[in-house]
Amino acid sequence: MLRAFRAHRTHISVLLFLFSEVLLAQTGLLSAVALAATTAVAAALVLCAVAVAAARAGGPLTPTRIRTAIRDRELRTAFLAQRDPDAQGRRRPRAPGRPVPTTA
Repeated sequence: MLRAFRAHRTHISVLLFLFSEVLLAQTGLLSAVALAATTAVAAALVLCAVAVAAARAGGPLTPTRIRTAIRDRELRTAFLAQRDPDAQGRRRPRAPGRPVPTTA
């Protein structure tokens, strides 16, 4: 689809220009503005569709890229702030069923 668009890009732009000129001459400024807005929205939608198609055609991920992503994530999350279990007002986590020697 993208090749066909590139091949006929000048033809499409000339036809759109002529169509807008005819519309402006026949109906007036309001219709020409409406056509321009509609054309802009259609062009944005086509651009988004082409971008999504290009993103999906990136090919499979290689194991090297996966390892790099895992390593980067590990480096980012290695130094998260840990909760202090001995902070004031916080109960120490204990395994259930064990006797508590510090409360006696």
